[in-house]
Amino acid sequence: MEELKEISKQNPDNLHSYCILDLSGDLKEFRGVIDRYIGNKTRIDGFVHAAGIEKTIPLVSMKSADFIELYKLNVVGGLELAGIFSKKKYVSNHASFVFISSITSMIGRAGLVGYSASKGALISAVKSMAIELANKNINVNCISPGTVLTPMILKYLQSLGPEEQEKRKQNFPLGLGKPEDVAYSCVFLLSDSARWITGTNLVVDGGYTAK
Repeated sequence: MEELKEISKQNPDNLHSYCILDLSGDLKEFRGVIDRYIGNKTRIDGFVHAAGIEKTIPLVSMKSADFIELYKLNVVGGLELAGIFSKKKYVSNHASFVFISSITSMIGRAGLVGYSASKGALISAVKSMAIELANKNINVNCISPGTVLTPMILKYLQSLGPEEQEKRKQNFPLGLGKPEDVAYSCVFLLSDSARWITGTNLVVDGGYTAK
């Protein structure tokens, strides 16, 4: 939030704004909020769904509530927003929607059954959305990142010790990723350079899944 506030301050023309939405609730309640930012003179050119949570829990310990929470935040919230933003009153003549999945949707990893399933669901949903929204000139794609050096991941790696850190890094031929690597991929899929790309899953993992 502080970073968003700082970006807004640096924008003298007030071309950027932000609002807070709780994706765990009923997003239909936020149509009024969305109408304040979009609809009259503004249209959606691009939408990136990057919200989500991860739960590392063995399958035998997973409860229904855990699966529901993962799906609500990782899948349902983004799909509901895409449904809202794809309406004629909000979307531009040519728009692009991008969803952030994960390489765990393509590889097995213990303790991530619920998380992996939710990220795999995004990839499947993107393919169907790409077909359904093509007549509105909306491109819909997915990005599946590998391990990216976010503050949370950095903290986790530091807790492992030097030897284990190095072992994790060696799993990625091009090294661990940076947030910018995912951001640049989003920018590409949102741009006119990707106007003939839809229904795809762009893997951004430094070569991890190529092994």
